[in-house]
Amino acid sequence: MANSDKLKDKIASMPDAPGVYLIKDKTGAVIYVGKAKSLKKRVSSYFSRGLSSKTQMLVSKIADVEYRVTPSESQAQLLEASLIKDKQPQYNIGLKDDKSFPLIRISDEEFPVVSICRSKILKTKDAALYFGPYTNTKFLRQAFKTIRKIFGFRSCRRMPKDPCLYYRIKLCPAPCIGKISRQNYQETIERIKLFLESRYEELLFNLSDKMKQASQERRFEDAAKIRDQINALSVFGQTSGSVLSFNESEDLKNLLKLDMLPQRIEAFDISNIKGQQATGSMVSFFKGSPDKNNYRRFRIKTFEGIDDYKMLREVIFRRYSRLLRENLSLPDLVLIDGGRGHLKVAEEETNKLGLNLPLVSIAKDREHIYTKDSAIPIKLEQDTPALNLIRRVRDEAHRFALAYHHILRRKKIIGK
Repeated sequence: MANSDKLKDKIASMPDAPGVYLIKDKTGAVIYVGKAKSLKKRVSSYFSRGLSSKTQMLVSKIADVEYRVTPSESQAQLLEASLIKDKQPQYNIGLKDDKSFPLIRISDEEFPVVSICRSKILKTKDAALYFGPYTNTKFLRQAFKTIRKIFGFRSCRRMPKDPCLYYRIKLCPAPCIGKISRQNYQETIERIKLFLESRYEELLFNLSDKMKQASQERRFEDAAKIRDQINALSVFGQTSGSVLSFNESEDLKNLLKLDMLPQRIEAFDISNIKGQQATGSMVSFFKGSPDKNNYRRFRIKTFEGIDDYKMLREVIFRRYSRLLRENLSLPDLVLIDGGRGHLKVAEEETNKLGLNLPLVSIAKDREHIYTKDSAIPIKLEQDTPALNLIRRVRDEAHRFALAYHHILRRKKIIGK
């Protein structure tokens, strides 16, 4: 197993969240794809004792592990099937060719049919798309019903002259009688594909843009329908908070003009008790939620006394020099508790490391947001999505820092 210690450190930093992991060999080829309720626990188990001979053989070839977080365990199963189909990994033999597992088929027609099938149609001219196979048939049928309820699609083999029951119960848009255009139906099919490929952020972006466009064009009925689709997506293994977090992240991305959604946010709090026990604390949020496995605490080592700027310099340098040294992923956004001076210090330290991380700071009093590229702070209205997300991350950083001080005080008083 190549670079064992570095690999173990990488696995230790994985989130305690559902998702899919991809095991690679020394050539970079994906040799196994697996799903997990907890990525951290599942992938760590490969380094435990009592493994089967087959698993030991797999572990001996591990050179790297990538992972993709999903909002739920159910969606991890969808993504696993999609990746196995795409990557054809060596150690997923049971799923690559076994025709006993069902698939989802999208036919190649003007108004495609979406259906569940047991095997691919063996015709050279069959241009249908297949998703799967899926090992859990019960789950697949539940997912299929959910997709139909959210989006609606055609299921009849031959286009009828009159609408069927599915149209009357709002599960089919009735292309048979011209209730939906070919373009709009194809857009629905593209959204179903995104769902089956677990590309949820792209799907939500797509729906959000369409909803805004419909609203601007005063097509309020269409906008309401798309809004209902966005909300309905929360039913399938997500919570309404997941959709809320997405909207907050999107608002923050637009506010700060970031290139990508700030999924991983790290926030720093610098504090001391009357000039003693100087500490730095860092919390990590992933997709709007605390990722406590990646929280960090720092005892100030380079000096004694009260100097927030020096403390912040030390903590920022230690955190990101380590990530660089161990080749670990960098955050999408760094949040500093403080004003423009604190932001400037953080920028100088990251520049020393050759990093150009997105940095912002939030002042304690008026909650103004400072950025690297503007001398004028951003003043947000109360309860805007972006400000709510920043507040939530900052408040958690405060809580974590206070908890650390409680530990230090207890150790000072009772010695443990």
